[in-house]
Amino acid sequence: MLLIDPPADGEDPPEPEPSDSPESAENEPEESGPEESAPPRKAGRRVLIAVLGAVLVAALVTAAVLGWRYQEGRQAEQARGEALAAARNAAPVVLSYDYRHLDRDFTRARALLTGHFRDEYGRTTKTVVAPTATKYQGVVKATVAAPTDGGAPAVSVVSATPDRAVVLLFVNQVTESTQVPEPRLDLNRVRMTLTRTSDGWKVSGVDAL
Repeated sequence: MLLIDPPADGEDPPEPEPSDSPESAENEPEESGPEESAPPRKAGRRVLIAVLGAVLVAALVTAAVLGWRYQEGRQAEQARGEALAAARNAAPVVLSYDYRHLDRDFTRARALLTGHFRDEYGRTTKTVVAPTATKYQGVVKATVAAPTDGGAPAVSVVSATPDRAVVLLFVNQVTESTQVPEPRLDLNRVRMTLTRTSDGWKVSGVDAL
């Protein structure tokens, strides 16, 4: 065991001076200031892009819907005029016949019809109308009623879409046959359904009201 003798004069040994060696400097902790956090710019940008994208999509959808409705409205308005004219022209042909030329009359009428109603018209005229008209020499002449002041015929559109329309007509029918002593005038209300086809507007239904 190594013993260190105290100084002879009784004084305490001198304290060692701090070393300026590089090792001690490396061991000392470095002082650092408060950390500065970067602002969340990327996250905010993503949110902004998402919001703007949603607004743009909503605007495009709204514009498309409004454009479609506008176009559909224009087409429906055009259909009203076309169907109205077709009904005026079809009613006198479809609702008239003369026993002296039934085949010609029925052929002209069928050209204005479409769908199941065309088939039904063919069966009815062949099995019911033609035999009766021939037997009693029946003649029916139909005209769309017009006001006495010379105004437009009594026709109105009940409903219309670009491909289908329902028209209400007031039709005068004068009937002559061996069963009546003189011509008889009947005023009928007729609901006519029309459908757009590749050949224009055709009658797809007729109902007496």
